[in-house]
Amino acid sequence: MSRNVSSLHPITAQSFAIIDQEIGTHPWNAAEYAIVRRAIHSTADFDLSQLFHFSPGAIAAGIQAIQTHRPIVVDVRMVAMGVASTVAHTESPLYCALDFDGEGSTRTAAGMATVARHYPHSIFVVGNAPTALLTLVDLIQAGEIAPALIIGVPVGFVAVEDAKQALSQVAVPQIQVRGRKGGSPVAAAIVNALIQLAIAPEEVAP
Repeated sequence: MSRNVSSLHPITAQSFAIIDQEIGTHPWNAAEYAIVRRAIHSTADFDLSQLFHFSPGAIAAGIQAIQTHRPIVVDVRMVAMGVASTVAHTESPLYCALDFDGEGSTRTAAGMATVARHYPHSIFVVGNAPTALLTLVDLIQAGEIAPALIIGVPVGFVAVEDAKQALSQVAVPQIQVRGRKGGSPVAAAIVNALIQLAIAPEEVAP
């Protein structure tokens, strides 16, 4: 795995310092906070600090998956674009559901079903399409896939909260932003923070 990971840009470091100051005391451990802070940095939305949920061992599972080169599967190209340069520092292949054909309620769900069956032990990242997240839950319940980690942060109003609730009911490592919020920038931020934790944890200051 490549360790050619640069230090924080000065503007990013200054932004993190502002976030630290505004958040103040928080309940997160260092690894959790590295993810929460990166998501807030990507969105300027401090509400996210109240909405993140990490299942026990989720971050450790994600780090192990990255260090053992598991695929990273994302729902939409915006997420893929947001993580591509960081994933390039790893040996994990990156796949987008929209590049796969299949059958499903939406194009993203259909592609996700196909790619998930090809790579059943991947890190799955859903930042946009709740139908893709529901598809993953169905495949888990059918015993067809066993994800290393699911990052379930779709955004919007239709089926979003139902999809997140369904994810909560399956016993897989997972990171969620509960409620209606989330989105591709949040999903990408979580992946990028996880990769940083896997490659150079000493550079991720709480």
